[in-house]
Amino acid sequence: MITEIAPAPERVAAPPARPRRKRRAWDEVPRWHIYLPLTVYLLFTLVPFYWILLFALRPAGSTSLVPWPMTFDHFEKVWNERAFGTYFQNSVLVGLATLVMTTLVALAGGYALARFDFRVKKAFMLALLCTQFVPGALLLVPLFEIFANLRMINSLGSVVLAETVFQLPLSMILISGFIRNVPYSLEEAAWVDGCDRFTAFRIVVLPLLRPGLIAVGSFAFVHAWNHFLFALMFLSDQGKQTIPVGLNTLMSADSVDLGALAAGGIIAAVPVVIVFAFIQKWLITGFSAGAVKG
Repeated sequence: MITEIAPAPERVAAPPARPRRKRRAWDEVPRWHIYLPLTVYLLFTLVPFYWILLFALRPAGSTSLVPWPMTFDHFEKVWNERAFGTYFQNSVLVGLATLVMTTLVALAGGYALARFDFRVKKAFMLALLCTQFVPGALLLVPLFEIFANLRMINSLGSVVLAETVFQLPLSMILISGFIRNVPYSLEEAAWVDGCDRFTAFRIVVLPLLRPGLIAVGSFAFVHAWNHFLFALMFLSDQGKQTIPVGLNTLMSADSVDLGALAAGGIIAAVPVVIVFAFIQKWLITGFSAGAVKG
């Protein structure tokens, strides 16, 4: 007797298993392992700034940890009695002049390094890099002799030239790296349309270099604004000194006016903070793009 075997029911295919999401390092680390060091670093950075504001805004002789009642006598003292208005003006002139000269020379040199090949190009780039290991103090004696022969001692021009020379190597390296990121075909297309090299550079390449120029210019301005050594050595007239030297005059061997010194430090820091607040995006873009290719 033959019995018919019923066909086995068809198996329904199971849905494909979802691929397991690869765990990232961020998911494996507890958040407090990240936030706690950042909080400690933030406190370590902001507490000194609060201490400066406290000394600058509270009355002389007060020991309160809160600047109340608030006073601006220290700012009035350093601005009028200690000639910080003159120091501020001189620092602005030195910073802007250094910015313009460094940017123009670095733009020309960076373009030459990025677009032209010559025999000593690698040696020249190596020399530019090696200059970054030379402390600025070693340049004081030769620069002083040069400026003395040129009768430029006690002139803001001497500080501007010294700051420009000190900033040029790094600025040229950054600008050349940024120009390499601009396709050479864009300039060639402009040449085909009848432009010469300078016109093609001005119309096509220069607008694309805005982040790099802002990064280089801001770096040169901030360094010239904060640099103490060149202004101290090359400027002897009080009416031509800059803010870093002016802050040094607030400290004597016998006593230090902490309120005036804190107010002067805030006056020196506010312009730099404002500049970086407005150019932060361009600054990060410029430095990162200029450092991609060397």
